[in-house]
Amino acid sequence: MDSATLLARITDYENRPDPYPLYAELREAGPVVRQADGSYLIGTYHEIAALLHDPRMSADPRTRGEKTRTPPFLRLDDPEHHRLRTLAMRPFGPPHSPGRVDAMRGEIARLTKELMEPFQAGRQIDIVDDFAYPLPVTVICRLLGVPREDESLFQAWTEALVAMADIGPEEDTTERDRAGDQARIEMGRYLVDLAEQRRGHPSDDMLSAFVNEPEPALRLTQEELAETTILLFIAGHETTVNLITNGVLTLLRQPEHLDHLRRDPDLLPRAVEELLRYEPPVHMRERIPLADIDVAGTTIPEGATVVLVLASGNRDPRRFHEPDRFDPTRPDTEHLGFGSGIHLCYGAPLARLEAQAALGALIPHLGTARLVQDPPPYRQNAMLRGPRHLPVQL
Repeated sequence: MDSATLLARITDYENRPDPYPLYAELREAGPVVRQADGSYLIGTYHEIAALLHDPRMSADPRTRGEKTRTPPFLRLDDPEHHRLRTLAMRPFGPPHSPGRVDAMRGEIARLTKELMEPFQAGRQIDIVDDFAYPLPVTVICRLLGVPREDESLFQAWTEALVAMADIGPEEDTTERDRAGDQARIEMGRYLVDLAEQRRGHPSDDMLSAFVNEPEPALRLTQEELAETTILLFIAGHETTVNLITNGVLTLLRQPEHLDHLRRDPDLLPRAVEELLRYEPPVHMRERIPLADIDVAGTTIPEGATVVLVLASGNRDPRRFHEPDRFDPTRPDTEHLGFGSGIHLCYGAPLARLEAQAALGALIPHLGTARLVQDPPPYRQNAMLRGPRHLPVQL
């Protein structure tokens, strides 16, 4: 089949349940495969890893002359990226707030137990709606300081923003982008207003920490505060929902590994790393070369769209032994599930903690469970790939 149509086929919803044969086709045709729309796909591990660390590869859409508001730091290059990421990290992690994530262990355990109370033998549950979505959303709301009664506001905003960030061949995205821009305005306004209520009245949450920063040089502007907190909210739960759901799906499809983890729960941290390699929540990232760049003998021109297919790199047989086999005891799991380089996922420690807690609580209840639908219905998004629902009979 024509390799120039690979991106169109990968992003075709019909292939959402199993894009991995297309990733194998990409690696076979690559390392670099030019698409009919002029973009370039890269699906081999070593080339992806090198480009994620290459300062000539930009994450900022404005480098192509696109007129857009200042993006969140996920879509910025250094030095702007480094400045904003550093400011965002101050109330979240080391060195300024080293205990923030670890202090959530008790809260995560309590929420997990609370969500599992209705899980009784003989019942049918939806792993997404009943567990994998509400857990990380509640956790990120607690961290930011969003009142519980307002949590429901965020689902529609988040869905619109995530849809706008999807990757695919050229198509008319006018309506999608309009809805995403409106969601960004409304969500940003809500979070900034909530933060302003804490100004001068500090409490133990991240919004409060941002607006009560005593050092003027370390304060975010209102626009930066809006973009940063929107990013934290979305990054703080979207990938984790997929990680938990993909993990349950993988284990129910491979009951021998489910049984192994039930007998040896100490393997769980390694199993989560293997899930991040085998069924990662993020499948692709987009970059723009700041100059002509040579990749494995192919010159990619300045300003082109480069799609790094992280999930394909995670299955590259030149990097991993038997890459299409899920092995929770695998000793080498240096995956691309959280990206790499300066844009390595900001929320990775929290995602790992939540996935370990969630799967650790679920596994004892899944021994006799069965999938009601396989494959389950998937979300439209090809970049953030995961089931929209995962009905399970307990």
